[in-house]
Amino acid sequence: MPSDERYSEGACTVIDSLEQIGSQWRLIVLHDLQEGEKRFNELKRSTGASSRTLSRVLDDLQETDFVNRRLEEDAPVATFYSLTPKGKSLEPVFAEIECWANEWLGESIVDPETPPAESA
Repeated sequence: MPSDERYSEGACTVIDSLEQIGSQWRLIVLHDLQEGEKRFNELKRSTGASSRTLSRVLDDLQETDFVNRRLEEDAPVATFYSLTPKGKSLEPVFAEIECWANEWLGESIVDPETPPAESA
């Protein structure tokens, strides 16, 4: 098998992984939930996402088993989100990416507190 085919096969798992977690908003929410369980409005404030974007991202992350959703039916009804074991398993990945970025990107790193511009 030529080396370019082996590379493509090896890259497939990386590409598949990035397709599940790779959107900017998914990464922001996953990173933000590392701090612990948060209510929808807390996530909205801390990520800077619109309600529509956040709702879509949380649905996607639930569907791919990265995030749990918990309803508390006291008055007022509250919805809480937290990482599943699959989501928590990304914590060392985020730490490694941060180490890599600190070493190789230096001052060209975008401020993590500044959310990306939303697409329509």
